[in-house]
Amino acid sequence: MSDRAGIFAGDDPFVIARTWLAEAEATEVNDPNAIALSTVDADGLPNARMVLLKDIEDDAFVFYTNYGSAKAQELDGQGKAAFVMHWKSLRRQIRVRGEISREDGPQADAYFASRSLKSRLGAWASKQSQPLSSRGALMAEVAKVTATKGPMPKRPPFWGGYRLIPSEIEFWADGEFRLHDRFRWVRENVSDSWKIVRLSP
Repeated sequence: MSDRAGIFAGDDPFVIARTWLAEAEATEVNDPNAIALSTVDADGLPNARMVLLKDIEDDAFVFYTNYGSAKAQELDGQGKAAFVMHWKSLRRQIRVRGEISREDGPQADAYFASRSLKSRLGAWASKQSQPLSSRGALMAEVAKVTATKGPMPKRPPFWGGYRLIPSEIEFWADGEFRLHDRFRWVRENVSDSWKIVRLSP
């Protein structure tokens, strides 16, 4: 596509996404890797929340969570999800939709081990999305986990990653007079080539 140049240029959307994220890391004050993750529950009611994207692989986007959480139950139940990354400082965003699979092997173990000790202990202590009587009760559970798990807690069996393998990626950049630039990459199957379409703003 002749006019897909500058920040939109390239033959690999994952390379473009990594480049945009790297640029955002230099300009965004907090959490440049934050995504608004959308899922759907068993009744078809949508949910959205902020999650930190931890990796852009050659063919997928990876994030981590508690498998007992509402988001995980919806991810496992539907097998599909969407997210948007928005960088106010760059006036750009990336929208992604696709299939979901779990990442609960060595890669999840390695990422968990790289987290701070307090974060690892917190993952053990929190029953994410479940009712909590008080913050004091949570802190008591953290103290209990600290005493029992020690300084090198392994990854909990109820905590791990998800890989979103996209069928659609849209790159958006702000334009003058609300005439934004939008390019959507679409494929029916992971093995298919991407089709790229410029969209009206």
